[in-house]
Amino acid sequence: MSKALSLWFAVSSILILAASAIAISHYIWLALLLAVLGVFNIGWGFMFKAKHRKSTLKA
Repeated sequence: MSKALSLWFAVSSILILAASAIAISHYIWLALLLAVLGVFNIGWGFMFKAKHRKSTLKA
Protein backbone atom coordinates (compact mmCIF):
# COMPACT_ATOMS: atom_id res chain seq x y z
CA MET A 1 0.00 0.00 0.00
CA SER A 2 1.33 3.43 -0.85
CA LYS A 3 2.20 5.91 1.86
CA ALA A 4 -0.45 8.34 0.65
CA LEU A 5 -3.17 5.70 0.90
CA SER A 6 -1.96 4.64 4.35
CA LEU A 7 -2.06 8.27 5.43
CA TRP A 8 -5.58 8.60 4.02
CA PHE A 9 -6.87 5.65 6.05
CA ALA A 10 -5.14 6.88 9.21
CA VAL A 11 -6.37 10.46 8.96
CA SER A 12 -9.91 9.53 7.95
CA SER A 13 -10.18 7.07 10.84
CA ILE A 14 -8.93 9.66 13.32
CA LEU A 15 -11.38 12.26 12.04
CA ILE A 16 -14.34 9.87 12.15
CA LEU A 17 -13.51 8.70 15.68
CA ALA A 18 -12.91 12.29 16.83
CA ALA A 19 -16.30 13.29 15.44
CA SER A 20 -17.79 10.35 17.30
CA ALA A 21 -16.21 11.55 20.55
CA ILE A 22 -17.59 15.05 20.02
CA ALA A 23 -21.05 13.70 19.14
CA ILE A 24 -21.29 11.73 22.40
CA SER A 25 -22.43 14.81 24.31
CA HIS A 26 -25.04 15.77 21.70
CA TYR A 27 -26.50 12.76 19.90
CA ILE A 28 -25.76 9.26 21.17
CA TRP A 29 -27.09 7.59 18.02
CA LEU A 30 -24.87 9.71 15.80
CA ALA A 31 -21.92 8.90 18.05
CA LEU A 32 -22.62 5.17 17.77
CA LEU A 33 -23.02 5.41 14.00
CA LEU A 34 -19.73 7.27 13.65
CA ALA A 35 -17.95 4.81 15.93
CA VAL A 36 -19.15 1.87 13.83
CA LEU A 37 -18.18 3.73 10.66
CA GLY A 38 -14.72 4.39 12.11
CA VAL A 39 -14.19 0.73 12.98
CA PHE A 40 -15.32 -0.31 9.50
CA ASN A 41 -12.95 2.24 7.97
CA ILE A 42 -10.04 0.81 9.96
CA GLY A 43 -11.03 -2.74 8.98
CA TRP A 44 -11.38 -1.75 5.34
CA GLY A 45 -7.85 -0.30 5.45
CA PHE A 46 -6.46 -3.58 6.81
CA MET A 47 -8.38 -5.59 4.18
CA PHE A 48 -7.13 -3.33 1.40
CA LYS A 49 -3.56 -3.67 2.67
CA ALA A 50 -3.82 -7.48 2.79
CA LYS A 51 -5.27 -7.68 -0.72
CA HIS A 52 -2.60 -5.35 -2.05
CA ARG A 53 0.15 -7.37 -0.37
CA LYS A 54 -1.30 -10.63 -1.75
CA SER A 55 -1.51 -9.26 -5.29
CA THR A 56 2.10 -7.99 -5.20
CA LEU A 57 3.37 -11.38 -3.99
CA LYS A 58 1.80 -13.15 -6.98
CA ALA A 59 3.49 -10.87 -9.51
